[in-house]
Amino acid sequence: MKGTELSRRLNGTDAAFLYLERPEIPLHIAGVCIFESQIPFAEFAASIDSKLHLLPRYRQVVVDSPWHLGYPVWEDARRFQIRQHIFQVRVAPPGGKAELEDLAGQILGRVMDRSKPLWDIHVVDGLADGRGAVIARVHHSLADGVAGASLMKIMLDPTPEVSGAVRKPRYRPKPAGGERPIAESMASALQSSVESMIAAESVVLDFSRSLLEERTREALQKLIRLAPEFAASSERFVFNKPCSGERKFCWTEFPFEDVHAIRERLGGTVNDVVLTVLARAVARYAGEHGDRVDGRFLRVVCPVNMRRDSGESLGNQITFLPVALPLGIASPSGTLRAISERMEIMKNARAAHLVALLAAWLQAAPPPLQALFWREVPRIPLPVPLFHMVCTNVPGSREPLYAVGRKMLASYPHVPTGYELGVNVALQSYAGQFYCGFTADAKVVPDVGRLRDLLRDAVEELRRAAGRAKRQAK
Repeated sequence: MKGTELSRRLNGTDAAFLYLERPEIPLHIAGVCIFESQIPFAEFAASIDSKLHLLPRYRQVVVDSPWHLGYPVWEDARRFQIRQHIFQVRVAPPGGKAELEDLAGQILGRVMDRSKPLWDIHVVDGLADGRGAVIARVHHSLADGVAGASLMKIMLDPTPEVSGAVRKPRYRPKPAGGERPIAESMASALQSSVESMIAAESVVLDFSRSLLEERTREALQKLIRLAPEFAASSERFVFNKPCSGERKFCWTEFPFEDVHAIRERLGGTVNDVVLTVLARAVARYAGEHGDRVDGRFLRVVCPVNMRRDSGESLGNQITFLPVALPLGIASPSGTLRAISERMEIMKNARAAHLVALLAAWLQAAPPPLQALFWREVPRIPLPVPLFHMVCTNVPGSREPLYAVGRKMLASYPHVPTGYELGVNVALQSYAGQFYCGFTADAKVVPDVGRLRDLLRDAVEELRRAAGRAKRQAK
């Protein structure tokens, strides 16, 4: 088998995001970025085009194997044109935040065209305050959240200085492999299975070694005691209904220094604070819609970065950490302590590694069975949901970034949603702020803005519990 093909082959997680996608479930990660002034479209497109030779994957299309005998592969697009990926759009009058959120929801609700490289950027004009915006999308089969944040660092600049014309290498696509022979696809499938079995064995050995640690054994015992909590959280919430595909997107932000102050005064980690404000916001939202919350738990899945680099490698190198967040605790500090304790148990019990082990075992199955599994099994209605919501927290640049000299003021992340997950939440730190994006199905959670406001209230509530003075409303 050709070595170049091996390096371009998707892994099992990458392929799963292709198999899972359907018109009502667009599976791309994205961000809405706000700039200090309007972005000049032609100059911005030329700037991106001049850097794409540094990211050859972004000029490649995904090609399926016959009958899914092997994982899909990336092949160079025969004719790549930057204007097929960077578009100029105009927000509806009067061009305020609500109109920009509506435009973002429309764009984020569209499935990407797989005949082209799986990314695009919409440059937004017409904002009322003279600012600029871009809406950038990358398919989840191409990058996870960490890789997507790293892409932004490459696409944008660390300084406001605009470089002059760059002599870029001429694009010379490598010849397409054409339809791969059956024997070659089967060999690819066999190699994929062997690699997954080796990965599973590595996870088992790593987990076995951790059992020698006292804290892991203690955490496993505590994890067993937490099992009833997962059973207690089996009911659906008001936002756990089949999704339609129509999307709403809204956002908010709060200072990173507030999160650190809360953590230092009340304990826990930054992520514990984030999950606490989410739990308290969801509890109030669910209560307002008639859901019982006393004694109930919100099952949240948190993506965990497994890569050993800082985000330069593309593809998905993630696993998932499941956690049940208590909703009925009266005090914000009590909620934080309870969530911090549960997160510590899940991390010490290596729960994310156990999920990675299950994924590796699944990926050891022949690719045709994996394709069938991801296409059909999620459609089977379950009597109880496996989880209620996804919450991802991705670190971004600590320093300001620029697009053709324009400073980026905010970056609101988007995480896909679908099936019975009516709303998911993504957070990203950038230049001293935490930016939070809510992705919701428009039919299931039409008032997602209310959940956004309740999260903002929960942050203020924790600030007061930590002894911080109330912030003046902007």
